[in-house]
Amino acid sequence: MDVTATTPPTATTPPTATTSASQSSSAGTSSDYMTFLKMLTTQLKNQDPMDPMDSKDFAVQLATFSGVEQQVKTNELLAAMSASLGAMGMADLASWIGREARVNASAWFDGAPITIAPHPAPKADSAVLVVKNASGTIVSQQDIAPEAGTIDWDGTDALGSPLPEGLYSFTLRSYQGDDLLATDTVDVYAEIVEARGGATGTMLILKGGVEVATSDVTALRSGS
Repeated sequence: MDVTATTPPTATTPPTATTSASQSSSAGTSSDYMTFLKMLTTQLKNQDPMDPMDSKDFAVQLATFSGVEQQVKTNELLAAMSASLGAMGMADLASWIGREARVNASAWFDGAPITIAPHPAPKADSAVLVVKNASGTIVSQQDIAPEAGTIDWDGTDALGSPLPEGLYSFTLRSYQGDDLLATDTVDVYAEIVEARGGATGTMLILKGGVEVATSDVTALRSGS
């Protein structure tokens, strides 16, 4: 089962809205650029030959001119990149459907084990995995070795009885002796069932209806 660390496509607003905003910004900066250029040219033409502009002042104005010019080019580049991401994002994400994403979120349990990736605090010598159901009730606690790495949670309670289908969240309590060092949420692997665009950008819908941003995905692997 291949696991691939990934930098997901940047969550962007829809192409039209983003591009329009970028074009508006670029147009404004471009206008400022042309205005500044005309003012500088007029100033040079009309300066008194017997009392020319101070070289330091001229250098400052040239630096300002260069900065405005660079901003125009930057805005044009950003607009092009934004349009490209908006057009390609959904197509690129099509290959993610059916794969499992590693995210820091709740996971849907349907009877099959859920792969989790706990990360105990660096100085921890013991750790406890705490599992809660959708209502926030603790349904399971189990000791795990700090060096355990990725493990499969089998979906059973403290008595070993199978838990019902539903969403479950995972936290890890890290200890050094009797001292609690940290309590952290745990990454899970969950199947991607849909990619959806919206006003806030591209979102992934995971099994069970959990919704996460593409930027929240830290790894991908083939589905089980």
